Amino acid sequence: MIKLKRILGLFAVAAAAVSLTACDVNRIPTQEENAKRAFSDVQDAYQRRNDLVPNLVATVQGAAIAERGTLTEVVEARAKATSVTVDASTITDPAKFQQFQQAQDGMSSALGRLMVVVERYPDLKSQQNFTTLMSQLEGAENRISIARRDFNAAAQTYNTTLRSFPQNILAGTIHSGSKPMEYFKAAPGADKAPNVDFSGLNNAEASK
Repeated sequence: MIKLKRILGLFAVAAAAVSLTACDVNRIPTQEENAKRAFSDVQDAYQRRNDLVPNLVATVQGAAIAERGTLTEVVEARAKATSVTVDASTITDPAKFQQFQQAQDGMSSALGRLMVVVERYPDLKSQQNFTTLMSQLEGAENRISIARRDFNAAAQTYNTTLRSFPQNILAGTIHSGSKPMEYFKAAPGADKAPNVDFSGLNNAEASK
């Protein structure tokens, strides 16, 4: 009877160990897929914003503004943001990830400078089409912010798992291709208002 209890006890311990191991084995790929999905949401949010830019540019072009160079910057920034190649390795490759973020941050900066310019043109701001675009852009920016935050959280969970025992052992054996993921960071100078030169506008007004 005692021997039978020992055998049953050993089986119970073995079953628990197998169950725990299975959880540990699945944890890394599960968290990796969660982070990949979160990054896909980031890409979708940026794409939504990029899709709004052509209509915004067309609307502003129809107004009598002097700072045409700012519009050119927006168009060029969008072209750069949409030309960056993103693949499965982007979130684990520092160089690729930095290139992706810099391109998107460049789009944000260009739009920020355009918004400062628009403040000088109340007639443009009062147009219904422009107001609608501004509302849509604001929504897109909010989605970008949330998506980036969610990705960073998912990446942090995954990266922590890779460094924790016993997953760090599994990461070096069963999941040998697992690599730490990068994080989105605030763009340099993001806490400062963009510096816009209104000399072109002043000269134009003086010549009237």
